[in-house]
Amino acid sequence: MSEILNKLSGQGVSVWLDDISRERLRTGNLQQLIREKNVVGVTSNPTIFASALSKGDAYDTQLHDLAVRGVDVGEAVRAITTYDIRWAADVLRPVYDATGGVDGRVSLEVDPRLARDTDKTVAEARALWWMVDRPNLLIKIPATLEGLPAITQAIGEGISVNVTLIFSLERYRQVMDAWLAGLEAAQAKGLDLATIESVASFFVSRVDTEIDKRLDQAGRPELKGKAGVANARLAYAAFEEVMNSERWQRLRAAGARPQRPLWASTGVKNPDYRDTMYVDDLVAPGTVNTMPEKTLDAVADHSQISGDTVRPFYEQAWNTMAELKEAGIDYDDVVRVLEDEGVEKFETSWNELLESVTKNLVP
Repeated sequence: MSEILNKLSGQGVSVWLDDISRERLRTGNLQQLIREKNVVGVTSNPTIFASALSKGDAYDTQLHDLAVRGVDVGEAVRAITTYDIRWAADVLRPVYDATGGVDGRVSLEVDPRLARDTDKTVAEARALWWMVDRPNLLIKIPATLEGLPAITQAIGEGISVNVTLIFSLERYRQVMDAWLAGLEAAQAKGLDLATIESVASFFVSRVDTEIDKRLDQAGRPELKGKAGVANARLAYAAFEEVMNSERWQRLRAAGARPQRPLWASTGVKNPDYRDTMYVDDLVAPGTVNTMPEKTLDAVADHSQISGDTVRPFYEQAWNTMAELKEAGIDYDDVVRVLEDEGVEKFETSWNELLESVTKNLVP
């Protein structure tokens, strides 16, 4: 095992892999990463599946069988993706059992084209939960305004949820409120709250990408590369506020578990920055960091893990946000653009996935 990743795990950070493919599963690579790189969870998204399907022959037999059966493309995509997620969930089941259901989780996203439709998102979440039929599944629901009531409804029905595409502090607070409301609904139905897990995926590097572009235009390059970490650190401060609330304490007493902050989009996109900065600078207890394999390898090789790098820096984070505002950065506009782009990118990847499957649905 990697000594550095061991140290990161020891600080209370769960290491998840932001990737899945059938090739990774059938070669035993995921099992190897669990054994050697401290990986205790997996996240997926439409872009990851589109990429996996475009490489190699791992899906050929299933695609042929689906074509022979005359399955339509939408159901074919569900069959392909849920197959991989079930397999990954089974590989991670020992981790799930060993951690009492906290880790060993695998995430599957609802059709991103439904991100602005509450009822269809809920229906899709129910369908995927039923199709995968694994207790260590997380259904990914985008944190759009329309997604918020879907989060409450799904959790209220006992479906574990990974809330994705969170960029703003205000939206994150709304996500936590939706999660708490879902737990309260589940409690009213007599469900076992301890079986309902949730994480909130707060995106990091995309914030820097958008704000850095605006800082160049504003002639303030000295502030580049600071916004993503500062924004995430303040998200953790908001998380701590909720964890100290009476509302949460009542639910915790009834068996509920925290909705952990998950740092997503942690691959560094600017080559001028440290390739492990979104791991090194976001170490805090009770968090998840989901990494592309390239980032995971970099962390294992040369990351600098030096204890909590979030809570001691709240004041610095507030100062950074104030400096960005003074430089003319419109935070509300930034996070609105990022949410719209995030939904659009996943829709594009989903359509690419549909096109790829369509081309291969030939008997």
